[in-house]
Amino acid sequence: MKPRSLHARVYAVRHQKGVTLIELMLVMVIIAILAAVVVPKFTGQRERANQTKAKADIATLKNALSMFEVDNGRFPTTDEGLRALVEKPQGLDTWKHAYIDSLQKDPWEQDYIYRSPGNGGKDYDLISSGPDKHEGGGDDIE
Repeated sequence: MKPRSLHARVYAVRHQKGVTLIELMLVMVIIAILAAVVVPKFTGQRERANQTKAKADIATLKNALSMFEVDNGRFPTTDEGLRALVEKPQGLDTWKHAYIDSLQKDPWEQDYIYRSPGNGGKDYDLISSGPDKHEGGGDDIE
């Protein structure tokens, strides 16, 4: 076999398939730029999803409270709370069935706040304390 010339060896080295350090750094810079643009857009998504879930949960609870009121002629008392939608309150003979399967916590792992009668002449208040986990923090969900 004939030895390859120096020119042939240099040509072969220059045309090898591979990635140079510059190309690798360029790809990393592009990925970093994309991450800097995309990640902030998705960070707010989780909070919006939690708020949407809390609103949907509250709507479900309000429907169950309305069914409870139709069957029993009143809303659960503050002491009975939302538990009255799952278990028969003591002394309430008109209670027919569970109105929801189970009580869920809000997306921030807090109990939904229920009071009857509610503020401002409402039949009841039903609130999620929101991300700050404190009622009245300005981020409450009704």
